[in-house]
Amino acid sequence: MSTVNVSNEAIAPNAKRLLGAGFLAILAAGIGFGIRGGILANWAADFGFTGAQLGAIGGAGFTGFCFGIIIGGVIVDKIGYGKLVIAAFLFHVLSAFITFAAVKGQAQSTAYMFLYIGTFVFALANGTLEAVANPLVSTLFPKNRTHYLNILHASWPAGLVLGGLVGWILGDGMHVSWKLQLGLFLVPTVLYGIAFFGQHFPKSEASAKGLSVGQMLKEVGILGALVACSLVGLFFKDQLGGILAFFTGSAFFDSTTWSLFAWAVAFALLLVVGFKTNFSIGSILLFILFGTHALVGAVELGTDGWIKNITGNILSPAQGKILFVFTSLLMFSLRFCAEFIEKNLKVSPIGLLVICAVLAAIGLQLVSGIQTFVGAMIALAVYALGKTFFWPTMLAVVGDRFPRTGAIAMSIMGGIGMMSAGLIGGPGLGYAKDRFTTEHLTTTAPAVYAQYKSSTPSKFLFLGEVSGLDGTKLSEAQTAVTKTPAQQSVVDASIIGDRKTLKADSCIPATMAGIYLLLLVYFKTIGGYKAVRMEEGAGARAG
Repeated sequence: MSTVNVSNEAIAPNAKRLLGAGFLAILAAGIGFGIRGGILANWAADFGFTGAQLGAIGGAGFTGFCFGIIIGGVIVDKIGYGKLVIAAFLFHVLSAFITFAAVKGQAQSTAYMFLYIGTFVFALANGTLEAVANPLVSTLFPKNRTHYLNILHASWPAGLVLGGLVGWILGDGMHVSWKLQLGLFLVPTVLYGIAFFGQHFPKSEASAKGLSVGQMLKEVGILGALVACSLVGLFFKDQLGGILAFFTGSAFFDSTTWSLFAWAVAFALLLVVGFKTNFSIGSILLFILFGTHALVGAVELGTDGWIKNITGNILSPAQGKILFVFTSLLMFSLRFCAEFIEKNLKVSPIGLLVICAVLAAIGLQLVSGIQTFVGAMIALAVYALGKTFFWPTMLAVVGDRFPRTGAIAMSIMGGIGMMSAGLIGGPGLGYAKDRFTTEHLTTTAPAVYAQYKSSTPSKFLFLGEVSGLDGTKLSEAQTAVTKTPAQQSVVDASIIGDRKTLKADSCIPATMAGIYLLLLVYFKTIGGYKAVRMEEGAGARAG
């Protein structure tokens, strides 16, 4: 497999300081995400949420990110990195106040909206920061993007480790309030604000050459915008409609008319891109990368949001948290090895992605069958090996192949991944859990299902409604020291639902492996993978 020449050469004297600041920014996001994953069970017990409701709240942690990173990516080259850092800091603080407004004893719908909106604003802050960090590091280290973007994103699993330890020590060990646990993400928030303060930021290659937003969007074009706009339309239709319906009490936002409006908004955004680019079709390669990154978001981040609960349900909550910390620590360590793999093992970024997708698919299949703690460690290690390099390597490929897009294509790709995780990955896994659990329980113990089912039906995309289990009743059954036959039936059905959910989830990286393999063949036919410069021409970039 071919590779690019790697170098540690940076283009600015404060490059390592800025890399460190970006590391702290994504660390804050990872800590918040890791803690939220650990307190889902608290929210289910306190407010009686179903799996689908928890999945939707977790999904808001991704959809908000999409708006932050895409809007930030479009304007960052024009207004500068510093202003976006300030905006992100304020969003992070605001998200804490909104989330903490949810209190036990509130109406379930009220608590749900506080948690959903608080999570959305938290994600908006994270997306705004990545609109800064990704293009900034790509610009600072143009000859070794894969290595340094992997180092930047090593802070994500590091944050998951710290967030997992918070849940393990403060939650399980000391039984500290979930609000106090979650508030700890504000510590790295303050630190990244200090690290960024007063720093000089370089301009991207495209911005330095004076390209307009329309010129930067040209290679994204109609095809690339179609992927992003489809997800925006889905957000307006499914999630924004639910929020507006709650605040206004109007059935309009759940109606067919609202659906048509949502897709009209998506089409209008597509037209805006068309006008800005003179209706450029865009790069087919970039379109494929965008579509594939939607799968990355669904399988990596969507699964991350559920894996602690799933393994904790199959084994024990404490073991689930330990396993989450273990896999996150493994990811953190491996992301410092990208340069070694690329340089010494002669594996190109695309070749690395092929290997990762195969390992991720195998890993999820193995995790679905775990019976012991040791077996779970081995299975999750395989899965972690697979998912480690997906996100930063995909960003590096876009930076290598499409320098004329500046921060825009990289930010759109990140937004697509996060939006997919929020609209498809998190809610889809929650829906799958509800459906598989319900199917088993209605077959084996229909009377028990009638006793434990939730009054709130679960919905996902075009699939039919299903009534999952009431979160409070399920939690009572899981924590009962001596279980009744009915409680044991519910617990067994929940575990079977988790196993089947992971098996279904493994189909996503299997599909990705096929796509990456085709891309590997494509690059072989054009002389191998290499980073290109703006002066090499559109043909070399777009492929």
